[in-house]
Amino acid sequence: MTALLTTNLGDTQLLGRGKVRDLYAVGDALLMVATDRISAFDHVLATGIPGKGKILTQISLFWFDLLAQIVPNHLITAQVCEYPASLQQYAEQLEGRSMLVKCAKMFPVECVARGYLAGSGWKEYKADGTICGIPLPTGLLDGSRLPEPVFTPATKSQDGEHDENISFAATEGLLGAGDAASLKRLTLELYSRARQHAESRGLILADTKFEFGRTDDGIILADEVLTPDSSRFWEGEAWKPGGAQASFDKQYVRDYLESIRWNKQAPAPGLPVEVVARTQAKYLEAFRRLTGKELAL
Repeated sequence: MTALLTTNLGDTQLLGRGKVRDLYAVGDALLMVATDRISAFDHVLATGIPGKGKILTQISLFWFDLLAQIVPNHLITAQVCEYPASLQQYAEQLEGRSMLVKCAKMFPVECVARGYLAGSGWKEYKADGTICGIPLPTGLLDGSRLPEPVFTPATKSQDGEHDENISFAATEGLLGAGDAASLKRLTLELYSRARQHAESRGLILADTKFEFGRTDDGIILADEVLTPDSSRFWEGEAWKPGGAQASFDKQYVRDYLESIRWNKQAPAPGLPVEVVARTQAKYLEAFRRLTGKELAL
């Protein structure tokens, strides 16, 4: 199986290519296609992970269904046979890895929920004893469970690459008090439900980020949701605060890149066959553990 790194849908209007997804305009809707590209340290790597786009899309679809009672989402259909006729000739590229979704005015804030100390949250806590200015108890370790989940919104930096944590007051300044409160409530409700499900599958959902938009009908959940690209899933039985945790994300790729002492500047290197295979296996295991199903690539 080869990795799909770039889609080509003929005359369909391409709106942009992100690190992973290609976005097209299709009438009044959008077509999101998850490629097999993989990024690390804000760079897309030269090697893709075969089937990764399908795995991420199927995980998102699972969560959209599970969480629909909390908040509506942007999904119209993920069945290629229900797409407009103009897209049918591209079914091979689209099958399993695409979603036709509603257009929405996106909120300029990434809504992050944290239930455990990790990543940038751990770095801030070590320095200041806080996350996004929220005071936390003393004595916590890297990987510690927080007394209760916290909402730590972020925005894109001026270079458009890095996320920058902001305070809730700053979020209110950007969105208004009403919308800020709604997004905080929804983020924590979604995280709580997802964490409960993950724990029932022997996984820890350490943190995740959601993106929301607004349509004429109100606030909806958009983009991808609760995949290993946007969330930290840890192995429950192996959890031990005080260092790195056994995870189901692309940490294996990051560790490899650190081991070869890449300077994190373009061009990004490729990955050896064994790193690709182990990374693909991690994504597939995440799908199996979360959904209870197998996925044929």
